Amino acid sequence: ESASQRVSESATLPAPPSPLPAPRSTLPETLDFITARTEFYTHPTALPTVERGSIKLDLHRRDFTINTLALRLDGRHYGELHDYWGGFDDLRQGLVRILHSISFVDDPTRMLRAVRYEQRYGFRIGKRTLELLLAARPLIDRISGDRIRHELDNIINEENAAQMLTRLHELGLLEAIHPDLSWDDWLHSQISNLEPLDPDPAWNLGLDWKEIPLKRALIYTLWLIRLPRAQARGVIKRLRLPRALKNPIRAACCLWSDLPDMSEAKPSEITARLEKIPSLAIYAAYRAIDDPGPSSRGFYGIRAALQAYVTRWRDIAPHTTGHDLQARGLPPGPKFKQILTTLRNAWLDGEIENADQEVELLDRLIREA
Repeated sequence: ESASQRVSESATLPAPPSPLPAPRSTLPETLDFITARTEFYTHPTALPTVERGSIKLDLHRRDFTINTLALRLDGRHYGELHDYWGGFDDLRQGLVRILHSISFVDDPTRMLRAVRYEQRYGFRIGKRTLELLLAARPLIDRISGDRIRHELDNIINEENAAQMLTRLHELGLLEAIHPDLSWDDWLHSQISNLEPLDPDPAWNLGLDWKEIPLKRALIYTLWLIRLPRAQARGVIKRLRLPRALKNPIRAACCLWSDLPDMSEAKPSEITARLEKIPSLAIYAAYRAIDDPGPSSRGFYGIRAALQAYVTRWRDIAPHTTGHDLQARGLPPGPKFKQILTTLRNAWLDGEIENADQEVELLDRLIREA
């Protein structure tokens, strides 16, 4: 049998069957291996002191009973459930319940986590747990801004963040964090309708704002945008918001208070006002105006102006350059900027519409100079 015959015959053989797809795993992508630990608090609201301990002591330091369940993985005990505090029954009943009466005293941030679990899973906070939560509410004032912000960040990252924040408000926890950390139906609507969050590329926002997820950055900005500047500064300080958010939030508050005065402003005046403002602040105002609430004061016309600034106005520039002015005999100096700004404003306000009209205006400005 020739080699060519063997090749020909092999070419007609059916292809081997495709390998079956690997079964999808429901396991997490990562697993943490830790030593069983116990902990104690030297005083209320302090961070815990941690020592090695038994599995029972380790589970006892959890925040809620539904987080105290453990499965054995060893030999013939594989799959046995450790449930010392009724966590499995609470899980079936949809109940968020703390392990001991001073749990919220030891760590007041557990109050925020209780709400997060309640709203995430559609559970309810147990009656006694709720009583203890309300009693411990003033202790939140002793928790550092960094720890509180970490819990708020976790809530903001959740799919139903608006409902969680509404629940925090209902329980008086937002006011306990800071008296000016208010919440209302307008904010609930804003945050609920935030996603899908896909701003036009013209806003230059991307998926992150200076390494902060855009959703989180925008929620904090919308949350504070209607506050007077002094009150916003107080909340920013209390939550120890990062520098990347401080300036946009302050700028957004200033912009929001200025919007009524901008309703009759020329495009050139609006452009001059917006050029120094971070795009996150402008975008937050743009989103907020979409549903400004009962005191809209004609904001919808301003919303169109904000979009026009982002998509057109900020990129408009005159044909004339500084080199052209020098060629016309003008010495470099402050007059350069004044003339170029006047030319640009004329384009923005529709006073000139072509290059010839720009030259006519330039001639007049040079004569006046």
